Amino acid sequence: MKVKIIAHTPDPEKLIASAAKLCYSAVGTDEILEGLTEEKTKSFIDMLSSLGHESPFEHVSFTFAIEGVSRSLLAQITRHRIASFSVQSQRYVDKENFEYIIPPEIDAVPEARRLFIEAMENDREVYKKLNKILTDKHTADNISAGMNEKQAYAAASKKANEDSRYVLSNACDTKIVMTMNVRSLYNFFSLRCCSRAQWEIRALACEMLRLVKEIAPDLFKDAGPSCVRGACAEGKFTCGKAAEVREKIRNGGVV
Repeated sequence: MKVKIIAHTPDPEKLIASAAKLCYSAVGTDEILEGLTEEKTKSFIDMLSSLGHESPFEHVSFTFAIEGVSRSLLAQITRHRIASFSVQSQRYVDKENFEYIIPPEIDAVPEARRLFIEAMENDREVYKKLNKILTDKHTADNISAGMNEKQAYAAASKKANEDSRYVLSNACDTKIVMTMNVRSLYNFFSLRCCSRAQWEIRALACEMLRLVKEIAPDLFKDAGPSCVRGACAEGKFTCGKAAEVREKIRNGGVV
């Protein structure tokens, strides 16, 4: 898994503080950024967090480039609807030699790992065979319809990918560019950094949290599972380690 922040709102904490300043004082647009020292900026961030006034956080966003994750993760992460996603297409990108993600529990058992890799290799072979059969058919159809050979093949290969991809596993790798505002990131981290989250999306969320903390430490100092900012939201499924997690986050760590 590889995760990078490729863009973010400049001066994120100061921008949020300026929005808060407008909400809670009589300043106009000309004075909105005046006097926002590092100390006052931190004070505004802390006040908003303590009040649960999170709408100013929506003015700041972070864009992540993500690779080495599975299509299984993609199905989970796109449930976070207040976000923007661009995903590598299995229609336009040939996945004949696709990479795949092996779950740690499978990787740890030699026999399970062997079976898993065998299934992935079989997927690759079936994909190749299907792709060739369909490409040949569509190329012939396109030539019959009046295309030259080069055009016919180019159009046929994309059309073949469209149907061949149905045999690809959830383990098949993908690449994602994702943008979220801070309020949505808080929600994402509260759900996906929790020990009950599925292992792959939890690993992604924890790495994303580590990266945003480097840029805006005050803004994300209490971000993480729900237990960091209050009571555990998992009810009877709680891990029972809320105090330990809270202490780790507040000492600058990441879950």
